[in-house]
Amino acid sequence: MNPLKRPVLRSRHNALCLAAVPLLFALVFLAMPVARLLLEGMWGDPVPGLALADTGPWWRDAHLQWRVGWTLVQALVTCVVCLVLGLPMAWVLARLDFAGRLWWQRALLLPFVVPTLVAALGVLSLWGPRGWLGEPLAQAGVSVQDGPWLLLLGNVFFNLGLVVRAGSDGLAQVSAQQVALARTLGATPWRAFWRVEWPVVAPWLASAMCLVFLYCFTGFGLALVLGGQHWATVEVEIYTLIAHELALGPAAALAVAMLALTGGVAWAYAWVERRLANPARITPVARRPLRGAGCRIWALWALALGIWGLLCGAPLLALLGQGLGAAVWGQGAAVWADPDTWLALRNTLQFTGMALLLATVLGLLQALAGHALRPWPRWALAWRASAYAPLVVSPVALAFGLLLLYPQWLASLPLLVAAYALLAYPFVAKALTAALDAMPEHYAQAAATLGARPVRVFWRVTFPMVALALRRGVAFAAATMLGEFAVSLLLSRPEWLTLTTLIYQRLGRPGSANLDAALVLSASLMVLALLVFVAIEGRPDRVASQARRTGTAASATNPLA
Repeated sequence: MNPLKRPVLRSRHNALCLAAVPLLFALVFLAMPVARLLLEGMWGDPVPGLALADTGPWWRDAHLQWRVGWTLVQALVTCVVCLVLGLPMAWVLARLDFAGRLWWQRALLLPFVVPTLVAALGVLSLWGPRGWLGEPLAQAGVSVQDGPWLLLLGNVFFNLGLVVRAGSDGLAQVSAQQVALARTLGATPWRAFWRVEWPVVAPWLASAMCLVFLYCFTGFGLALVLGGQHWATVEVEIYTLIAHELALGPAAALAVAMLALTGGVAWAYAWVERRLANPARITPVARRPLRGAGCRIWALWALALGIWGLLCGAPLLALLGQGLGAAVWGQGAAVWADPDTWLALRNTLQFTGMALLLATVLGLLQALAGHALRPWPRWALAWRASAYAPLVVSPVALAFGLLLLYPQWLASLPLLVAAYALLAYPFVAKALTAALDAMPEHYAQAAATLGARPVRVFWRVTFPMVALALRRGVAFAAATMLGEFAVSLLLSRPEWLTLTTLIYQRLGRPGSANLDAALVLSASLMVLALLVFVAIEGRPDRVASQARRTGTAASATNPLA
């Protein structure tokens, strides 16, 4: 093939050079720790003197059977609830035009960039014993603290926006001509939806359901704070076995079983995403203005906005309000006189900055290598799927594998920073991959024709076109690392205290002063994360114009793109 007609960096040699660094990094800090975990889980020696080790395999233990079953049930229930609530919201966003629609669409991912520990405190601030709604409900004889409701509310808070964004993007792929033809042939709006629109939007929702299941099944922070002793999930059980009982064998066996299940779900997600990679060129259904619509449309709009506000917006407002109340009228203001607070803040910013630089480099190389492999579809598909690998392995399992494989590096700064970057760089890689796929090939070809070298083509042509996507990916990565909890809890040492571990320590101590301090710290961390969120997409109108210009509608399906 004529070199002038090749896209930037599309030779196999350049692709291998680009892929070398992220491949080596993933091998050392992901593949080898997971292999060590598999080895320990399948053939590891039992720990003597422990009851768990004497009962045989974990699947014969009634307590662990309950943990696994409940983890599966709560993930499936969350998927169903998010689907039932999210589809009407997606329809409102996709079919109606009203003031603030772009801002609402942007705010849908707001809970996702809030650290999970902060999200748990937000749910407690609204629905807990001292919550804005939980306390009046308890006085009325209705308690949501007795049972799994707090954990399910936390899961819905965290994942509802993903389903709404996916459903909205799927509805945008419905052909206006097909809907009009169905209505012309006498189909009612409801029948036209099920016969024409639902087959198109279903794969998009299936993709979101896979993500929701993975996030709920491998979640740690929400389950640790909201699940309690009875409703905790497998991830909390693995942490308990490691940190409190030193039962490494049973913990490894349990982690291996969870890896097998999440791997299957991740494979299903990659298969669905492959179908959505090249959406058809259609004329979407035009949005109709809300003004002048019928009463039923107004009622649906108000119901959708109200449900989102109650389940997703109100917990953040409640946390902010209780944090301010604890600082002004409670004992929370004293937390800023504690040297540990400033140590935790400094460590959080330092670790995030160091890991963010590494994650940006890894994500950039990962995306460019995938773009260079496009002439070889099978290799390109396998390489792009590998970007999801750090998200398939739960943070607890990852930290456990690193702990088993590199005991001599325990509590070392390079290991901690590498673990942070490993969990964050997929956000950068997937954002850049979507932008590179949407970039017209002839731009790079024209620059090469004029004599520009590949590196110059990248900096003068490619980079300016993907800069906004890079900023979005970096912002999501930064928000993820600011709130990282599981890795910090297992791999850090006392002098490397972070804000999330300090919040957890305060929650574990008795007394109202510690609870007030935890609320103040959580509200502060939420504000810090939201400041990062402001930089994710810029102005909503700018994001919308860029999506129309580049055709990257699929990038809004989930925060990884």
